[in-house]
Amino acid sequence: MSSELHLLLTVFGVALAALTLPGTLWLAVLTLAGLCPPARARALPARGRIAVVVPAHNEELRLPRTLASLHAEALRDGDAAVVVVADNCSDATADVAQRLGARVLARNDASKRGKGYALDFAFRALLAEDFRYFVVVDADSTLDAGFLHALRCHFAAGADAIQARYTVLNAGDSLRTRFMELALAAFNVLRPRGRSVMGFSAGLLGNGFALRREVLQSLPYAAGSIVEDLEYHLVLVFHGVAVTFADDASVRGEMPCAGAGVRQQRVRWEGGRLRMLLEHAPGLASDLFRGHPRAAEPLLDLLLLPLAYHVALVGALALLPFDWARVVGGAGIVVIALHVVAAAIVGRLPLSRLLVLGCAPFYIVWKLCLLPATLAAAARDHPWVRTARDGVRS
Repeated sequence: MSSELHLLLTVFGVALAALTLPGTLWLAVLTLAGLCPPARARALPARGRIAVVVPAHNEELRLPRTLASLHAEALRDGDAAVVVVADNCSDATADVAQRLGARVLARNDASKRGKGYALDFAFRALLAEDFRYFVVVDADSTLDAGFLHALRCHFAAGADAIQARYTVLNAGDSLRTRFMELALAAFNVLRPRGRSVMGFSAGLLGNGFALRREVLQSLPYAAGSIVEDLEYHLVLVFHGVAVTFADDASVRGEMPCAGAGVRQQRVRWEGGRLRMLLEHAPGLASDLFRGHPRAAEPLLDLLLLPLAYHVALVGALALLPFDWARVVGGAGIVVIALHVVAAAIVGRLPLSRLLVLGCAPFYIVWKLCLLPATLAAAARDHPWVRTARDGVRS
C-alpha cells in the first residue's frame, strides 16, 4: 500500500470513528438500560376530564376503526371526550367523525399546514374548558384496553408529560411493516425505556402522548416543523419538563406498506430530525458546557444517526485494513445486533421476527438512495406532506 493511500485511508477511518463511536457508546448504554424494567406508577388514578385529541387530514376511511377504539376506551374511563381536529380536509372527515359521536373542531388555513398547527389550534380551544389532561392519538391508530387508566396513574404519580408505547398495528400486512415493527420496538420502546430508567426525559413520539393542562398553559404547542413532536420535546426539556415513559400503555399505528407513502414517511421523519439537529445541537451543546446536564440526552439523541446509516458507516470502518478500525467497527456491529435483539425482547416480539433482518442490506441501500430527498426535507421551508396511503386522498 502506498503511503498516500495509507494516509487517505487513515484519515477516512479516523473520520468514520469520530462520527460513529459516540453513537455506538450511547446505543450500548440505551440498550442495557432499556432492558431494565421501568418503574410503574403505583398511585391511584388521577381525577379530571381527559380530552383525547385526534388530528385528522383527509382520514374519512380510517376514522371509523380509530373512533371505535377511542370511544371504547373513553367509555371504560368514564370521564374522557374524543375530539377530532378536521384539519384542512377536502373529504368527509368532519362528517364521519360527527356521525360516529366525536366532537369536531374544523380548521382551515392553507398557509399553515401540518399536525403541529392542528394540535395547537385544538389545545387553545380546549384549554378554555375544564379539561385537565390532553392525549394525542393519530387518526390511523387504536388503543390497548386500559390505556387511559395507565396514564391517569402516571399523572397521579406526578408526571407532567407522558409517552406511551407506540407500535405497529398492521405488522402482518407486508415484509416492510414487519421490518417497521422491529424498528419501532427499538426506537419507540427500547430507547424511551432506557432514557426513563436513567432518569432522562423519554421523548415524544407524535402518537400516544399526553400533557397536563398546566404544561400546555405555560408552554403552548407552537411547533410547526415537519417533526413537531421532536421540536416540542426540545422545548419541554429546555424548560425542565421531563416526559415519563408509560410502558403499561400502548397505542398501535398503521404503517404504509409500499409505494410513495413509505418514501414520504421516511424522508419526513429523518429530514425533520436533521433539521432539528442543525437548529438545536449548537444550543444544546452550549447549555451542556454551561453546566446544564438536562441538555446531554437530547443532544446525544440528535447526534445518533438513523440505524441504517450507522450500520453502513461502522461496516465501512470494519472493512478498513487497520486493526483499530476493525475493533471499533466490529464493536459497533455487535452493539447494533444486541440493540435489535433487545428491541425484540422489550417489544414482546417472537425472536422469529429477527428473520426479517435478512432484508436489511436492501433496506440500507434504499435508505442511502433516499439521502438526497432526506437532505432536501431538512430545509427550513420544506412543506409538510401527508403520508400517502392506498385509496386515501392527500
